[in-house]
Amino acid sequence: MLPRLLLAALLLATAGCAGYQVGPHGLYPAHVQTVHVPIFESDSFRRGLAELLTEAVVKEIERRTPYKVVGPEAADTVLQGRIVSEGKSVLGENMFDEPRELEYGLQVEILWTDAAGNAVADGAVVPVAPLAAQISETAAFVPEAGQSVSTAQQEAVRDMARQIVNQMQAWW
Repeated sequence: MLPRLLLAALLLATAGCAGYQVGPHGLYPAHVQTVHVPIFESDSFRRGLAELLTEAVVKEIERRTPYKVVGPEAADTVLQGRIVSEGKSVLGENMFDEPRELEYGLQVEILWTDAAGNAVADGAVVPVAPLAAQISETAAFVPEAGQSVSTAQQEAVRDMARQIVNQMQAWW
């Protein structure tokens, strides 16, 4: 009698967890299998920045999500992006007005749509503006310590790719 009661209690306790998924794949919409990532558009004059960011996003999608990045003809969804702004600004100066610490900033707009052009969000159309997300990333650098705009740019692009893939997670 006691084993039956324990079994019944165990079944009742776990019944509420039937819809949960275990592991990182539960974080992403299950109805999506493939993603096409065209080269990001760019409002910046810095050469190669759009290609660098697109490559980082593709690698991050392949590494962290259950999705496969494919060409446009085989994709369930399309992740489009546009670099809105990028540049550097001075955070701190010495007493001679020479920059001591600078910051590199990168701002991107992304839109993730299905084949019908609807925003992707766990199988539903999300009531948002035409651009689903605007993401900013910064990276500080100190020229006197041997850092440059290029090192800060690489750090910002890497972190931006992570943020973009984080935006692809299922809406709770």
